[in-house]
Amino acid sequence: MELKDQVRELRSQGRSPKEIARALKVSPSVVAPLVRAIATESPAADPEVVGCWVNVGWSEGLIVDPARGWVDEAPESGTGGMVCVLVARRHTWDKMTVCGYLADVYCLGLKNAIGPEVFDERELLRFRQYFFGEYAGWQEAPIELAKDIVFGSIDYARMLGFEAHEDFAPLADLLGKWEGDSAITFGRNGKPFYVQGPDDKAQRILQILRRKLTDEDFDYLIVDP
Repeated sequence: MELKDQVRELRSQGRSPKEIARALKVSPSVVAPLVRAIATESPAADPEVVGCWVNVGWSEGLIVDPARGWVDEAPESGTGGMVCVLVARRHTWDKMTVCGYLADVYCLGLKNAIGPEVFDERELLRFRQYFFGEYAGWQEAPIELAKDIVFGSIDYARMLGFEAHEDFAPLADLLGKWEGDSAITFGRNGKPFYVQGPDDKAQRILQILRRKLTDEDFDYLIVDP
C-alpha cells in the first residue's frame, strides 16, 4: 500500500497527523501535506457509525413498512409511544461522539436530546446502561431506522402543530441526512394519542391539537383536569 493510501486509511479512523506519523514511523512534515491533499479530494463523509440502538418495544402501536425488514426484538414490552434512540459515530480511533434522542412517536415528536458527548468504549457502555435504564432493554438498529424514528416523528408532530425540542438542532448532524418520506406511520395505530408527561402543560397541548383536529380525530390521557 502506498504511503498516501496508508495515511488515508488512518485518517478515516479519526487519527491526528501526529498519530499517523508515529504509526507509520515517518516525520510529521511528510504526513501533513498528504493529509491536506486527502482533505481536498472529496467532501468529507459522515463519520463511521460505530453503534446505533433503540429500546425494545419501539414499534408498539406503530405501523411499519415490512419491506424495510426492521425488527422489534420484544414488541410486547412497549413503552406507550416513548422511544429512545442512541447513536455513536467515530470521533478518533479510540473515542466516539454520542447523542441520545427521546421521541414521542404518538404525538409530540422529539421531546428531549442529550449530547453530543465524547466517550471511550467503557464510558459508552456505562452511558448506554443509564440511557435505557427505564426500559426493558435495547437492541442494535440500523441508522436508517434511527433517522426514521427521530426525523419522522418530528415531521409528524410538526403537522399537528408542535416543534422539535430546542436542543435538537446541534444534534441532528450525528444522525446524518434523512430523505423522507418515513416508512413509519406515526400515532397509535395511525391516530394521534397524547399522554401527559410530568412537565407538560396539558391544556395548552390539547388546545394546539384542537386547532387542527376534532376530538374524534385524536385520543388523549391526562392527569390534570
